Amino acid sequence: MLLPQARQAGALLLAQDDPAQLSDLQLDTALGSADGSHAGMVIEQNVAQALAGGDADLADSFVALARERGVSIAPAVSEQVAAGLAEQNSMSSYARRFSRGLVTGEIEDGASLSGTLVGDLFVFGDIRDAVREGKRLVTGEEADRLVLGLAGVGLAVTAASYVSAGGVVPLRAGLSLVKDARRAGRLGAGLSAWTGRAARDVVDTPMLRQAVQRVSITHPGETARAMKAAFRAEKAGALVRLAKDVGRIGEKAGTKGALDVLRVADGPKDVARAARLAESKGSQTRAIVKLLGRGAVLGLTGLFNLAWWVFAALLALFGLLTSIKAVIERLTWWWLRRAKRKRARRAFAPAQSGAA
Repeated sequence: MLLPQARQAGALLLAQDDPAQLSDLQLDTALGSADGSHAGMVIEQNVAQALAGGDADLADSFVALARERGVSIAPAVSEQVAAGLAEQNSMSSYARRFSRGLVTGEIEDGASLSGTLVGDLFVFGDIRDAVREGKRLVTGEEADRLVLGLAGVGLAVTAASYVSAGGVVPLRAGLSLVKDARRAGRLGAGLSAWTGRAARDVVDTPMLRQAVQRVSITHPGETARAMKAAFRAEKAGALVRLAKDVGRIGEKAGTKGALDVLRVADGPKDVARAARLAESKGSQTRAIVKLLGRGAVLGLTGLFNLAWWVFAALLALFGLLTSIKAVIERLTWWWLRRAKRKRARRAFAPAQSGAA
């Protein structure tokens, strides 16, 4: 009863520093490695749910996971996924999502991210966010300091992008993804609290107040320089590292994969581990995160199984000691009763002989 649980818990704990191996071990449990039909049914159900929700990219991630793990799925399911991807990647659909990302800055997939990046690389998006949140801050209203800090870091990174001919575009994409996830409420509670604290020291409020007062639509270059001066780039190291990890996830697992990770991550360490997972698993990452949640990057299951095993072992030990105690008590009681009967027979024997 105890050995299989102990073996599984030990394997998960040994793999806790390797997100790819950790996810493989947990997928064995989630999909049922010994029962291929069960694994296929689980994957087909998730594919159907993804297609019903209009998320062909997630459905394709499950198909890639099934292919990698040698799980058989119905050919009709693969055909439905291919049709969904073809519709999603059509020119008209791409143009519509690109335009929405350019104008609104809302990111849903790769097309809308491309549009948002165009706006951000021309500092339009960052100036828009910095001015909006900056006005709220200097007028005493409640401002989103995280969006404000990310916009400021984005202004500095955009300048570096032009200098390095796009060498830090993945970092720029990561900043845009984190900023959009925050605005849309798709940032995990723990990660949101951490990024809020990290962004607090980035903003120089007095200089930001002056920059907001000098905002000019006709002179966007001067506005951008004034806004950039209101942010302390040297204080943004933690946010830059987070954005780099998010950008790595986006490159390997896609835009939606990065947003999925931001939704379940509890801090920057979770995002860094998810980046390593995405580099190893690629397009399978979304399916893994969907099935395992935060457990895809943390050995929570291993810790739980180990705790359960220790508890079960203590119960077994208690049961063993209780059984030994009960056996000793019963043997002792039997021996005492036997001794009493012997003494009684010895005491009664002379009386019987005298009577005879």
